[in-house]
Amino acid sequence: MKGITRSLPGFLLILSLSLFATSGCQRSAPESTAEPPEGRLTVTVSIVPQTYFVERVGGERVDVNVMVLPGNNPATYEPRPEQLTALSQSAAYLAIGVPFEDAWLEKIAAANDGMLMVDTAAGIERMPMEVGHEHGEGPLDPHIWLSPELVKVQAQNIANALAKLDPAHGDEYRANLEAFIADIDDLEADIKETLAGADSEKFIVFHPAWGYFARDFGLEMIPIEIGGQEPSAQELAHLIAEAQEEGIRVIFAQPEFSTEDAETIAREIGGEVLLVSPLAEDWLSNLTRVADTFAEVLNR
Repeated sequence: MKGITRSLPGFLLILSLSLFATSGCQRSAPESTAEPPEGRLTVTVSIVPQTYFVERVGGERVDVNVMVLPGNNPATYEPRPEQLTALSQSAAYLAIGVPFEDAWLEKIAAANDGMLMVDTAAGIERMPMEVGHEHGEGPLDPHIWLSPELVKVQAQNIANALAKLDPAHGDEYRANLEAFIADIDDLEADIKETLAGADSEKFIVFHPAWGYFARDFGLEMIPIEIGGQEPSAQELAHLIAEAQEEGIRVIFAQPEFSTEDAETIAREIGGEVLLVSPLAEDWLSNLTRVADTFAEVLNR
């Protein structure tokens, strides 16, 4: 695998893995540069929610390192030197497609020639990012971990990667995957029930992280941020008018971003700002809480 990776200068080889599929053209998994502690696999992920996915599939056989530390923005994060050094202990890096990877994934791969690079978004078709009040098409939306349906695909890719690295425990990873998918099915049913019959379908959010969630559950997200840029005075005025017209009294923001513009709109409409995080580690419980919050707000 080292030779394969180095034979493609300027291009990072990412293995797109389908669930437990095998074929004659598959390459064997590379060896880690370090023995996992007590037989456990050490893997590195990009963002905190992936920790939950890997631990659900890998169980007690995995240790997980996170590149984008809690409280940081995955769009602009720069890994610390010690994080790159620590990659020498990882058997695999599980990418997800967040923006910081565009600048850092090649450097991450170069930090450990023997590390398996896995695209956990393989098989997922991203939708365009909603940008601004006109909802025009923008760059592709990276927030695939906020769609339960798309998390099933990611979990399958994770299970396949772990089984490739540790085939002796493939059946265990498969069983863990099935249990996780069953929990996701229950989560989807609960969220649909929670949001059923809401008085409104529209919500305003500063950063457009919840597009896949809105699509999955029949909601409409109105973002404040436009193409990564804060809105102009004219755009703010338009958003305020739309909020007043729709009877919206809550602006959603997240801890990783400034709430200044959200608070400006909230003051103008006599409303409030509520924080919801797309980056919480306990992914399943977090989506349940977010759905409860949305339901409460949309039924006001």
